[in-house]
This record gives sequence, C-alpha cells and structure tokens, in this order.
Amino acid sequence: MAANLTPQYLRAEEEYRRAQTPEEELKWLQVMFAEIPKHKASEKMQVMLKTKIADVKREIESSKGASKKSGKSVKIPRQGAGTCVIIGGPNSGKSQLLSFYTKAKPEVAPYPFTTQTATPGMMPWKDVFVQLIDTPPITPDFFESYLYGYIRGADLVLLMVDLGDDDGIQQCQDVLDRLQGGKTRLARESGLDEDDVGLSFTKTFLVFNKRDLPDFDARLELFREFVQTDFREFQISAVDGTGTEELRDAIYAAMGVVRVYTKQPTQKEPDRDKPFTLKEGSCVFDLCDQIHKDYASRLKSARVWGEAVHDGTVVKGDYIIHDQDVVELTIAP
Repeated sequence: MAANLTPQYLRAEEEYRRAQTPEEELKWLQVMFAEIPKHKASEKMQVMLKTKIADVKREIESSKGASKKSGKSVKIPRQGAGTCVIIGGPNSGKSQLLSFYTKAKPEVAPYPFTTQTATPGMMPWKDVFVQLIDTPPITPDFFESYLYGYIRGADLVLLMVDLGDDDGIQQCQDVLDRLQGGKTRLARESGLDEDDVGLSFTKTFLVFNKRDLPDFDARLELFREFVQTDFREFQISAVDGTGTEELRDAIYAAMGVVRVYTKQPTQKEPDRDKPFTLKEGSCVFDLCDQIHKDYASRLKSARVWGEAVHDGTVVKGDYIIHDQDVVELTIAP
C-alpha cells in the first residue's frame, strides 16, 4: 500500500473490505480515493482505485436493468463486538459449535446438509458479545453465493474440520479449493491485496473438531501431511467442550477491539453492564460518533480513568482509548 496512509483512509479501507453490496463498495472506494495522500508513492494506488470505482459503477448500472431475484434476503446485520463466520464441509460441527457458544438453536443432526440457511447467534465473552454465524456446508457441488459476502465482511472465519470421519480431510481441502481461487480468500490475516484492491483476505482459524473421538490424532497427522495451510490451529470437541474456552478467548481477541465504559459528569460510577466496543487505535472522537452522530462536533471536553492516565485526566478528542477505559463526555447543547 501507499506510504503515509491516513487513519481515515485505513478506516474506509476496512469498511470497503467488509462491503457486501456493490453500492457499499462504491461508497467506501470513493472515500478511499478522497482520503489517499496524493503523491508519487501513491500514484499506482490512485490508478487502481479509479479503475475499481469505474468497474463497480458499471456493475451497478448493469444490474439496474436486470430482474431482481426472488427469495428472502440473506443479509445479516453486524452486531456485538465483531462478527465471526463458521464455515466447513458437511457434518464438520458448525451448528454444534454455534449451539455450544450461543443461545441459538440451529438444527443439529448426524447427516449432511442439516444447515440450509445461515443462522446467527451471540457468543458471550466477559461483558460483551461476539456475533457468530453458522452457514450451509461447502462442497465441490454446493456453494451458496452469498457466503462470499459473509466471509468478506467478517472479522474472522472459523474453518471447521471434521476429524471424526475419514472424509473430513478431503472435505476441508474442497472448501479451500473453492475459496482460494476467487476474489474472497481465507488467510492468516485480513487485508486487501497490494496489487489488486478487489482481492480481499479474511483472517481464518483452522478448528479441528471431534477431539473426543479415538482416531482424532491419527487423522490430524494425515491432515498435516496432505493439506497445506498457515492458519492458526485449534483442537476442540463441540460435544464435551474440550478446547472451547481457549477458542472463545481467541475469537474475541481476533475482533481487535477495546471496551469503553462511559459516565456522565453527574455520575460517580460508570455503567459497566454494557460497554461500547471500538477498534483498537480508536480515539474519543470515534466513541462520540458511535454514541451519536453529532457528538464529535459538539464535544466540549472529556475525562478519562484508566491504566494509561491518572484518574480523571482531561484529554482531547484525539486521545487513543485503551481497553476498559472509563470516559466522561461533556457535550455542548
């Protein structure tokens, strides 16, 4: 990427990476182009952005004349501290893991294609929640096209591997083959390709399921012999809970957020029941924007209690917030 990218550009880039419709892509591409520093080091990126903007505009125009597809919407609004999408082959344990972590009640059965539609649920982690989305299985012959949008828009993907069955290794390879050749791919870290802004990568954990079964270790050895990935790995049992707490902590950490508690000047104690969550590196102005669209422009002063400052320190709007900071905002009428 070009040198000296602004925080505004990087924020727009993240929103673009998560876009699930051409209209959303166009909006954030235009913000990226407006925010990118205009100098020689960024000339290649500027040309790439102009080309991509033109491509997306043509896509939007061509779709206006096309008939709309029937059927219900499959878009799931983002909720909580972040979104984690669970994918895998048939019977890999996706629905069972969602049921283990959340109050969602997907159908769980020991036969393929039990999951027909995407199912969301909210996983608790201390005093916040992470959105998990269970998805239909992926096979060489079956792939719901909307899954590209889910994967692209997620903060994290869990690729489930069934190591309780001899077919589980090949099923995982089938999923990788299906995704790694397109514009939406799985990777160790999320981001956009430096030479093609349309090529998106989403951070992925490899989750080996059915740790409770006797042939797990032998199949794990075979997997590592025949399947090549560099994803972070976890071994779990969605039945008896083995390894699930370590995975829960890692899922939350992958959201890359900090928790913020707020209080009014007239209050002695903050509301600690429902903290705000902001991306790491966010500032007081970002907190204002999350509370109300006008608060950033009306901010008079802010005080912070936290590990990085003395209690009640007065800060400016660009103060970087730390995890579990307490922030008191004074907003002009």
